[in-house]
Amino acid sequence: MNLDTVEIKAFVPARDFELSKRFYEDLGFSVAWSSNDLAYLHAGPSSFLLQRFYQQEHAANFMMHLLVADVEAWWKQVVDRQLAERYGVKAQAPEDRPWGVRDFVLVDPTGVLWRIGQNIESN
Repeated sequence: MNLDTVEIKAFVPARDFELSKRFYEDLGFSVAWSSNDLAYLHAGPSSFLLQRFYQQEHAANFMMHLLVADVEAWWKQVVDRQLAERYGVKAQAPEDRPWGVRDFVLVDPTGVLWRIGQNIESN
């Protein structure tokens, strides 16, 4: 019996599908494939499916966590591309968390909360 897995992807909701696609491309994701209702986005081996679907209660409670090698580089991308200002979204600078991760918070144009961070090396 082989129970090996290959990949898991979340279906991330988008209130404005085209706006959300642009947001994620500006953040650093690439669109590998897209139709009118679904887009496959990835950054390196990490990926998700963006869907043309919006239900306020669902979107307001949807969270994603992206573990990266260099959180400061990702934060610089957010700042340099002025994502908060251009898309009217919330972004909070990186902080060290008690659970051993340095991360920042970014809310996408639909209201999906992302925590993007890296593991803190223990001394």
